[in-house]
Amino acid sequence: MNESRQRIDDPGRLKSDIRAWAADLGFQQIGVSDIDLAEAESRLEQWLNAGFHGHMHYMARHGTRRSRPDELVPGTLRIITARMDYLPQSQAEAIALLDDDRQAYVSRYALGRDYHKLLRGRLRALARRIEDSIGSFGYRVFVDSAPVLEKAIAEKAGLGWIGKHTNLINRDAGSWFFLGELYTDLPLPVDDGEDSHCGTCRACIDVCPTDAIVAPYKLDARRCISYLTIELKESIPAEFRAAIGNRIYGCDDCQLFCPWNKFARLSDEPDFAPRHELDTATLVELFAWDEATWLTKTEGSAIRRIGYERWLRNIAVALGNAKTTPEVIAALNERLDSDSNLVAEHVEWALAQHDDQNQ
Repeated sequence: MNESRQRIDDPGRLKSDIRAWAADLGFQQIGVSDIDLAEAESRLEQWLNAGFHGHMHYMARHGTRRSRPDELVPGTLRIITARMDYLPQSQAEAIALLDDDRQAYVSRYALGRDYHKLLRGRLRALARRIEDSIGSFGYRVFVDSAPVLEKAIAEKAGLGWIGKHTNLINRDAGSWFFLGELYTDLPLPVDDGEDSHCGTCRACIDVCPTDAIVAPYKLDARRCISYLTIELKESIPAEFRAAIGNRIYGCDDCQLFCPWNKFARLSDEPDFAPRHELDTATLVELFAWDEATWLTKTEGSAIRRIGYERWLRNIAVALGNAKTTPEVIAALNERLDSDSNLVAEHVEWALAQHDDQNQ
């Protein structure tokens, strides 16, 4: 990052301009924070020491660079955090989908185009607008692309508070949004942080299918369906398979039933609209995709990160949780002799569930 900062005559005016430029680029809100994350660093250390990160070793790999922004990007003085809403359809539709065991449930954030690319491009465009106004300045763009405590930073920047489910909640917009950051050397005025407004509510804790929220503001990722279906590369522990239901990529329950999401708005961003009928496809249809079809259908999608093998693993579990029908049994039997031991194991488990139903 540039050591010689561009002199800014009116930092407050520049910040106002940045808000306007961000809105033009499709962001719903921005906030500015300093780089003191000592409290978040302490919480992270406790979480890691408890082993709640499971196999996500990258959470501990970078040491204090995650919680000390100027170690990650020397010269960082402020962080501009931007919020972009992504909910593609009503929450009622999503809840109805969870209640239909023939259907596949994909986390709402992954129905459209991979958000990493979209937000990164918009943030770079925002940086260019700043450069056009004040000249060269030091910055780095991040969208889940480096060790960044994005929720803690966003909370300091006034974009919301970290709820009991550990997601960020905005009092006017709920929690269905993405975050991206500009680490910068600009001496901008900082925003006031947001206080928690969860009160005595336990909705997210009580609704979690696998009891992953072990206490308010404490998530054991090893029990979380998003971790089990996305992060975990091995077999899904048998104790959690029934609770996964028809969720084949991620889980939204803690957001779907959060009272604050009554304020959430549908996104009008075309790239977040569902693609390839992933919002309406049945489990049997998706289980029949060969790898070439899967690669085509997931091009440019966040789903691509789990690979075809884990895709089949996840659907096999969901089919094991479905009602017994000839179509479900036939679909599972087609994969019983899979070359993948991981897939075959979960198919065998699924067929055993249907044997139990018929006894």
